[in-house]
Amino acid sequence: MLPNTGRLAGCTIFITGASRGIGKAIALKAAKDGANIVIAAKTTHPHPKLPGTIYTAAEEIEAVGGKALPCIVDVRDEQQISDAVEKAVEKFGAYTIAKYGMSMCVLGMAEEFKGEIAVNALWPKTAIHTAAMDMLGGSGIESQCRKVDIIADAAYAIFKKPKNFTGNFVIDENILKEEGIKNFDAYAIKPGHPLLPDFFLDEYPEPITKKMESTGAVPEFKEEKPQPQPKPRLGAVEETFRIVKDSLSDDVVKATQGIYLFELSGEDGGTWFLDLKSKGGNVGYGEPSDQADVVMSMSTDDFVKMFS
Repeated sequence: MLPNTGRLAGCTIFITGASRGIGKAIALKAAKDGANIVIAAKTTHPHPKLPGTIYTAAEEIEAVGGKALPCIVDVRDEQQISDAVEKAVEKFGAYTIAKYGMSMCVLGMAEEFKGEIAVNALWPKTAIHTAAMDMLGGSGIESQCRKVDIIADAAYAIFKKPKNFTGNFVIDENILKEEGIKNFDAYAIKPGHPLLPDFFLDEYPEPITKKMESTGAVPEFKEEKPQPQPKPRLGAVEETFRIVKDSLSDDVVKATQGIYLFELSGEDGGTWFLDLKSKGGNVGYGEPSDQADVVMSMSTDDFVKMFS
């Protein structure tokens, strides 16, 4: 794994979703350098299925040498974001690094802020084990995933870059190879087990399928040759949600306890929800009756592919 150098000592990093998962892993990596971490997340009380709050994350950050400022922030609420920024400046001074979420959309800002602020997008090459992956992949999916530590190390590698390193779409494994990392098994949940490629990266399936079959694993796909992804027909999203709804049960709801909002672009897109918190579960078009725990923005092509 990538060693800490102390370069981020005294830097202030504003991280959304830092109460758990990838956000917290990045926070802990930077905190080991002695960085100041603004924990911008919604969770203030323990969740029955998802461990961690902004306050427990703050304790962990300070335990490894960082300074923490927990802030209640829903990224859809502009006022909460502004309030958190003001609190951060008051406590730590102007912040130097921000991690607002894993989104390729940020690259649109790179040219606008060129010379002043570096803007880069970081993406995983393989599936990363998070609560969302457990929900989407089901029992046993973790053996095909890497730990959140690989994203934390890749983010740390980007943080070390000069300001003119901007406008880049960075794959975690690629930048860590540039840093001299050779043993990627250290990042695997189950070292040596075949890994599931990330949903949104194009991968040549045949070699991956053969590798999985050679180790006795069940491959995620069986195509003999790479095929272009067809555009979803009109109604494909509705059909996907119908299938999901038919598979819902009280057991699924009890095990998940989360509401997912999908903001889909493209044909048959719009705002859809998957409620795995209410009795029996529910799906539908529009906003859920209660506030969503997770918001995912993607194209209809990627949505249909994710649930195929």
